[in-house]
Amino acid sequence: MSVLSGRSSYLHGQPRIIIHDEPSRPAAASLPKLRPPRRASLHRAPQEVIDDFWAEFQSKRPGKPTSIVPQNAYADKAARRIAAQSNNGSQSTTASYAEAAAQCRAKVAHIVKECRRINQKYRDPHFDLELDIQLDRRDCLESLSNVCTINYGPPPSRSRGRRTPSVPLQPAYIAPNFNPQAVKRVPDIFDHPEFFIDGPTANDPGLIERVCVAHDAAVGVYGFVFHRDGEWFSEIIDDKDRVRVNSEEAYRKIYQSNSGALYFAQCENPNETWLPLLEKAYAKAHGDYASIEGGFTGEGIEDLTGGVTSELYTSDILDKEHFWNEELLKVNDTFLFSCSTGVWGKGRGDRGGIVEQHAYSVMRAIEMDGVRLVLLKNPWGRHEWRGAWSDGSKEWTADWIQKLKHRFGDDGSFWISYEDLLRKYQAFDRTRLFGDDWSTASIWTTMTVPWTLEYNDTKFTFALARPGPVVLVLSQLDERYFRGLEGQYSFSLSFRLHKVDNDNEAQTNEADDAFDYIVRSQPGYRMSRSVSVEVDLDAGSYLVLVKIDARRDDQILPAEDVIRDNVLLRREKLIRIGLAQPNKQSNPCHNQQQPQ
Repeated sequence: MSVLSGRSSYLHGQPRIIIHDEPSRPAAASLPKLRPPRRASLHRAPQEVIDDFWAEFQSKRPGKPTSIVPQNAYADKAARRIAAQSNNGSQSTTASYAEAAAQCRAKVAHIVKECRRINQKYRDPHFDLELDIQLDRRDCLESLSNVCTINYGPPPSRSRGRRTPSVPLQPAYIAPNFNPQAVKRVPDIFDHPEFFIDGPTANDPGLIERVCVAHDAAVGVYGFVFHRDGEWFSEIIDDKDRVRVNSEEAYRKIYQSNSGALYFAQCENPNETWLPLLEKAYAKAHGDYASIEGGFTGEGIEDLTGGVTSELYTSDILDKEHFWNEELLKVNDTFLFSCSTGVWGKGRGDRGGIVEQHAYSVMRAIEMDGVRLVLLKNPWGRHEWRGAWSDGSKEWTADWIQKLKHRFGDDGSFWISYEDLLRKYQAFDRTRLFGDDWSTASIWTTMTVPWTLEYNDTKFTFALARPGPVVLVLSQLDERYFRGLEGQYSFSLSFRLHKVDNDNEAQTNEADDAFDYIVRSQPGYRMSRSVSVEVDLDAGSYLVLVKIDARRDDQILPAEDVIRDNVLLRREKLIRIGLAQPNKQSNPCHNQQQPQ
């Protein structure tokens, strides 16, 4: 696990998980069936029959693979190179970022020098969109497929290690149907390309410079940094992007120029390029565009800022005054927020102009003349709230328009009262940001997860030299980075924090509710990558008890089957994604925070 401190403190703990082969409460269809009672079993005690069931139910050798690529000298060299980029020690929250940014700038400078030496623009050999589309490989578009097909007949037979189903199989899941028609460089798409014109966001003008730390538009190389599994890393791309219409077709000025020509993300300004390039770097970091399809705003913001996101539901807010004064009013400073409604629904309805199951950014929060207002942004750039304080509503006067410098128009930006915000929106993704006065320490470990849902035998400890705020985070590896090789199990995390002293140290082994604890993590109903809690703690020693629930999905193929299915036709893709699966237990360390 990990600890952060300074004038503030932040603990970041992340377990690597190994689980028994049949975890908790699988679907009824996947439960092993009790054999028809043999004649001898009719005379056996019920407990003996139950014990036999559990003996067959649980795997004798539980575990998850720790290495996807062949275990040889070349694979070990690549794994050591990746592991060397990790820094598990206690450090300032900005130290990891500064190191990754410096490495990124050095890589870009080296590429620029090389390209100018040979008089060629940069072509990314590891994420070549043009080659991908010309050879119809789709490695940059699609993940490794690990989705089972539904068999409506008898169980499939196996021959020489390959699946030979006895009846036709039907797909259980349809992957995103991406169908771009061509690939062009930025100068060939845009009439007057500029990396950014008005900045990526009006309320955070330095954001894009922190993410894209180096670029050379003439050479066509861009360097970005992202946050993954508690650490910053860099990613380099060229300036090629996918467009909707093939260059051989007519009307290029209409269909294949400026932002409207792009197949994926595009800026509102027709000549601005930062967003599609950021999306491309993010897709390359994850292996392909399909791996970044969908998801939760808070987790994406974590990857761009290194913050910690928690789920917050409006029905659970205890003190709305405190939430307004200590959290919403600190948006863009201490916190970043997104909000959504209809989170438990199955469609996309419309609630007074608010789209269900769709995230809105919180841009500003102001209190003026006794009125509390929040500025929201629909990233679509259209479709706005139609209630009080919406564009053209009776609440707007010339004085208010001047005070807030607001312009009417269906541009996706709108004001809403604090009361309506809490009434109309169900959930917030709240991302806590960390400055130079915070420090962090982290540790990865491997756990065996039993079928019974109890606190794990593995515990985390840390000590604080002085009182202060602490953020504790328990997280699992981000499986989007090795999509297709994550295996059949999904995990739900939780933890509980205890103060340790001489009187109760032994009692913590009981791990039950009879023993007093300080705080528990709040369950993640939608996001599963991590759980966290922020709390003020006194100086002293602390113990973290961890509980992990695991579920198996029989519609997902185990990693060994995915390797077998892709080793011949998608060799390069398999190697790249296999090496992206980190072996965090290969370099264990334990750190506690040090005062700055």
